[in-house]
Amino acid sequence: MKLILLGAPGAGKGTVAKLLTEVDGSVQISTGDILRGAVAAGTELGKKAQGFMDAGDLVPDDLIMGIMGDRLQEDDCAKGFLLDGFPRTIPQAEALKVLLTDLGIELDMAVNLDVARDVILDRLSTRRTCSNSDCQAIYNVKSNPTKEEGICDKCGSPVVQRADETEEAITHRLETYNEKTAPLIGFYEKEGLIVNVNATSSDAVVAAITEKL
Repeated sequence: MKLILLGAPGAGKGTVAKLLTEVDGSVQISTGDILRGAVAAGTELGKKAQGFMDAGDLVPDDLIMGIMGDRLQEDDCAKGFLLDGFPRTIPQAEALKVLLTDLGIELDMAVNLDVARDVILDRLSTRRTCSNSDCQAIYNVKSNPTKEEGICDKCGSPVVQRADETEEAITHRLETYNEKTAPLIGFYEKEGLIVNVNATSSDAVVAAITEKL
């Protein structure tokens, strides 16, 4: 399957992508992962991207598209790929359309995970992440708490609330999403690719997607 996963922060894109990789071996691709991969591999594009990342700046679209083009041509993408949180803006979506056409790749669909704002606020504000950068296991104080309070089950490091997961930060992230990323739903609707899935359970979302395929 070749999918784009759309949805607000906390809609469950990452979880759904991981479950979908188990369906047919498609690979999950997020911009964060490919940027880190390119930097770690020391590619020319990775070195350029690192300069922006080290300065705390956004990596320009043309660089991201170059790295994405390289990534989509790697062998593991032959079975399929799930773009998780990319594209984020209309210009990125337009550039991706050109890139996929050049590579002879056809998307199956763009899936919009439609989750209510109050569910997202609750989900993200109760999320906790392992502070060990090599582990980064994710928990939830309500639905998936650690066995010992505040301690990661996997590595024993403290679990923390990330700075971008306080209620104030989440509200700001949702405003940014509504302004910049939500218009992608209309873009992919015009392309005839959009599939809206309204479900809070990741398993229900995966079932709806596989049924559409």
